Amino acid sequence: MNAKIALTSLVLAAGFAGSAFAESPTVVNDNFAGKLTRAEVQAELAAYKKAGVNPWSTTYNPLRSFRSAATRDAVVADYIASRNEVRAFTGEDSGSQYLAQRQLPASTQLAHTAR
Repeated sequence: MNAKIALTSLVLAAGFAGSAFAESPTVVNDNFAGKLTRAEVQAELAAYKKAGVNPWSTTYNPLRSFRSAATRDAVVADYIASRNEVRAFTGEDSGSQYLAQRQLPASTQLAHTAR
């Protein structure tokens, strides 16, 4: 039993005794040249602080001051009017059957014509 443990230990030690070859670190040369001067960046930051809105903040809520121009009834009516078309375009055939049934007039305009 001791021979098995000794042999196993010897095999494991031999397996980990190899040399490790580390590679050199990757050198990244990102020569960044900003478009704005330091004064312009500081002025932009001051404007954000003055407005009280920072779109990069974790607490930024763009819908806080949103006011819709349409009424709820108008939105519901628009949804009901277009839901069959939306269902057709998001179906399995991506609306090809719906478009085939509409029988639109054929167009003679090509995708690209030389001028």
